[in-house]
Amino acid sequence: MNNENWFSKEAISDRLTRICEPHVHSFFRANMFHVVGKDADLVIDFGMGLADLGSALDIPSGKPVLAVATHVHVDHVGSFHEFEIRLGHEAEAEAFALMPDADTLADYFRTQPDALTAVPPTGLTPEAYTISTAPLTTILAENDVIDIGDACYTVLHLPGHSPGSIGLLDQRTGEFFSGDAIYEGGLVDDLPGCSIEAYKVTMTRLSELDVDIVHGGHGVMFGKDRLHEIAVRYLASKEG
Repeated sequence: MNNENWFSKEAISDRLTRICEPHVHSFFRANMFHVVGKDADLVIDFGMGLADLGSALDIPSGKPVLAVATHVHVDHVGSFHEFEIRLGHEAEAEAFALMPDADTLADYFRTQPDALTAVPPTGLTPEAYTISTAPLTTILAENDVIDIGDACYTVLHLPGHSPGSIGLLDQRTGEFFSGDAIYEGGLVDDLPGCSIEAYKVTMTRLSELDVDIVHGGHGVMFGKDRLHEIAVRYLASKEG
C-alpha cells in the first residue's frame, strides 16, 4: 500500500481536514486534524506513524507548521517527529522526549492480534512497532494561545485520560479540538496514567464549556449539547 492510500481524508470545511488511518485497529484509529491558517498551518495529533503524514497533507513548501499533540498516547504521536515545531503539555514533556511504553502505551498496540488490516507503507509489523522520539520545541500550559494568523486557539489542560491531555478552543468561533479528553465513543479511564479523580474535574469543566462544535480524538464531531451530555453522563457513572 502506498503512502497516499494509507490515510483517509475528509474535508470538514475549506480550512479544516480530518485525517485517519482506516487500516488500523479501531481502538487505535485516532483523528488527526489539519487547519489551514493565514500565517501558519496547524496539525493536531499524528496517528500511528506507519506512513509519512507530512507528505499526505497539502501544505505549501516553506509555510510554517505548528504541530500540537493533545497527549502522548501511541495513536496520537506516531508522526509527531516529522514536524519541526512541536507543541505539547508540560506534564508530558519528558514522555515526548523519550516515548517510553509506560507513557505511550505502545505495548498495547504490539500485542493486538488484529492490529492492522493491511501492510503499511513502512512495512512495519505490529510486533516490531516503535515510536520515534519527538522532544517538544514549545511547552504548553493552561491558557497559552496558539496563533495561526486568522485564528487563535486557547490551550485547556484537561487531565484524566492522561496527565498532559489538552484541548484547543477557538473562543471566537467555538471550534473545540478535545483530543481524548472527550469524544463520541467509549471513554478510557482505566489505563496506566489515567486518573478518574482528575477526569471528574475535567468533565465538570467540560459540562459547562461554551463551544459550538467539538472535534474529538476519535469518532465523529458533535455539538455543545452532546458535549455536555457526555460529560454529565460520565460524572453520573462515577457517583458513589
